[in-house]
Amino acid sequence: MPLAKPLRQAFYARDCRVVAAELVGCRLVRRFESGERLVVRLVEVEAYLGDGSDPASHAHAGPTPRNRTMFGPAGRLYAYRSYGIHTCVNIVCGIAGEAAAILLRAAEPIEGLARMRALRGLPSGAKDELIAQGPGRLAQALGLGLGHDGQSLLRPPLTLHAPAAGADAVHVERGPRVGISKASSLPYRFFEADSPWVSPFRSGGKKMNHASATRESARGRLGAAQLDFEA
Repeated sequence: MPLAKPLRQAFYARDCRVVAAELVGCRLVRRFESGERLVVRLVEVEAYLGDGSDPASHAHAGPTPRNRTMFGPAGRLYAYRSYGIHTCVNIVCGIAGEAAAILLRAAEPIEGLARMRALRGLPSGAKDELIAQGPGRLAQALGLGLGHDGQSLLRPPLTLHAPAAGADAVHVERGPRVGISKASSLPYRFFEADSPWVSPFRSGGKKMNHASATRESARGRLGAAQLDFEA
């Protein structure tokens, strides 16, 4: 599968909400020394701001040893352990020191499914949707752990690529973020409309099906001109 050149740092060094909307449909590529590569297509992400307006952000209270990668530069991976169990991976955005990041919530597996299923430990009868439907699953499917914190996305072995030339336009919706108790109403979750690969929506721990998640969308389908976030 041909890929465009990796996205440059200037792509990430912008408002993370704008970057988040544009990440939906992009391809994330993990390469191994053997030459094997894993490719997923991002279908769901969440933006977390570092400007003091977003109490759900890890950076809201300032820098710590855990979150220092969030403070830049942009275009790197920020990895952390969730509840001491799952590794979650984020993309650092904005200007250096801003501490904005985008959580990678779900993806459609494109290439290397057998390896991804093995990394996930899935039985042979498990549905492909279980490979990367959720942030912990996505990181595990790509073999990403805490050791990848700070990893550059600007060059191999881990890169992000724009959607394939000639690909159909992605219909992106946005709504509240999943499973958080602070700033839970902010519409900073961006996902591909009607995608079966999007994770189930959970508000305060309550699961919803995708149809319910779509109804939670704050503004419906997005175009570039609709990203009119207030400063």
